[in-house]
Amino acid sequence: MHIRRTSAHTVWDNAIPPVAALVPGAEITVDTGDASGGQLGPGSGTAEVAALDFDRVNPVTGPFLVEGARPGDALEVEILDMTVGGWGWTACIPGFGLLAEDFPDPHLRISTIAGGAAEPLPGLRVPVVPMIGTIGVAPPEPGAHSIVPPRRWGGNMDIRHIGPGARLVLPVGVDGALLSLGDAHAAMGDGEVCGTGVETEASVRLRVGLRPGAAPPAPVVETDPRTHRAGAALATTGIGPDLLGAARDATRHLVDEVSARTGLAPVDAYLLASIAADLKISEVVDVPNWVVSAHLELSLLG
Repeated sequence: MHIRRTSAHTVWDNAIPPVAALVPGAEITVDTGDASGGQLGPGSGTAEVAALDFDRVNPVTGPFLVEGARPGDALEVEILDMTVGGWGWTACIPGFGLLAEDFPDPHLRISTIAGGAAEPLPGLRVPVVPMIGTIGVAPPEPGAHSIVPPRRWGGNMDIRHIGPGARLVLPVGVDGALLSLGDAHAAMGDGEVCGTGVETEASVRLRVGLRPGAAPPAPVVETDPRTHRAGAALATTGIGPDLLGAARDATRHLVDEVSARTGLAPVDAYLLASIAADLKISEVVDVPNWVVSAHLELSLLG
């Protein structure tokens, strides 16, 4: 099954009709649009950045109904492959980003993407490491919810390790899960400090699975060695408006996950996290919620 990027929406709402139904184990190819929703192009300049309509940003393709999914289940999403477009954009958007007060004016760089690199400036070549910025399931609360901040149900998490070879586990909040994804990047650093990576179109091939009654408290990622310098890792998340609180949540979730997988006493899992895990600020710009992820090499879990 191949779903085009025209089947998109720009809010989380469990009343949006699904564009397709998937059985657990199914593979699907999903095309996604760039984060501007088509408002920026290869010839755009700062005027278009200043005029961005935020009601159109971060379109996600979907939603996809997963047959048999129920609240309390765990939805597993394996990213099998991903290709990005031939160009991308990176911008300072007024009022947006970690240093918005330092850089209040609109600014834009268009990257050419070719040969495994993105080139935002002549001679400056950044390796392409494709990732999905926004991927999640519909929240159980009724009505339309902004696509910009991430939540327990995933969404705009901007975890740069969610790319080819990764496996994402999401809690299911509504019948059918209603999975959607978009906001692809050709490259992005942890934190996405200016608010944008190399934003681009993409085509994503993925496989969905289901674990009844196994919903995690927050999204969990198993990374691929190609996107994680330390090799394949388990990454738990903390998502919320307080960075310290998110760090604590990510660590608690890691302790619980390691204890469940290995049988270690929670206190020993806590010690292991302290000597071998890395806390990463995955996203610190999508007001009002930030994402901290706690990464532990999978090889340490036996």
